Amino acid sequence: MILTTHILSGAALGANIQNPWLVAGLSTVLHFILDLFPHGDYLDQKSTWRDFWKVIIDLAFGLGIVFIIILFRDPAPQTILNIAIGIFFSLLPDGTTFLYLFMKMKFIKPLKTFHENLHYYKNGAPEREFRLKNNLGDIFISLVSLIILIFSR
Repeated sequence: MILTTHILSGAALGANIQNPWLVAGLSTVLHFILDLFPHGDYLDQKSTWRDFWKVIIDLAFGLGIVFIIILFRDPAPQTILNIAIGIFFSLLPDGTTFLYLFMKMKFIKPLKTFHENLHYYKNGAPEREFRLKNNLGDIFISLVSLIILIFSR
C-alpha cells in the first residue's frame, strides 16, 4: 500500500479520536488491516537505495495533503498532535521494514516477517506491482480517508 494511504488513514483517526494512546494503537492496527487488502507496492525485496526517491515523493505528497488540510481547518493543538501520532504509528510497520531491509537491523526480522505475511499477494507477485489496476483499492481507501479527514470535527 502506498504511504499516502497510511498517512491519510492515520490522520483521519487522529482527527476523530481524542485519546492519543488509542490513536497510536488503532493506527498501527489499521495499517495491518489495510495491508490485508490486495494492493500494489512500488518497492519490493529487490529495491535498492536508488529506488528511495519514490518513498520521498510518496511521503511528501501524503504529508503535504494533511498539512494543507490543517492550514485550512486550523484544528486545536491536541487534534494536531493526535493527527501526528496517527500518521507516525500508521507508518511504523513500513518503517520497520525499511530498517530491516535498508539499515540491516536483523533483530526486526520477526516483525517484518509478520507484516509481510499479512499482504494478500506475496512479494514479487505480479499483483503486487505498482500499476493502476493493482492500486484501485488503495486509491479508494485514500479518498475515503481524505473525506473523513476533511469533514472531521
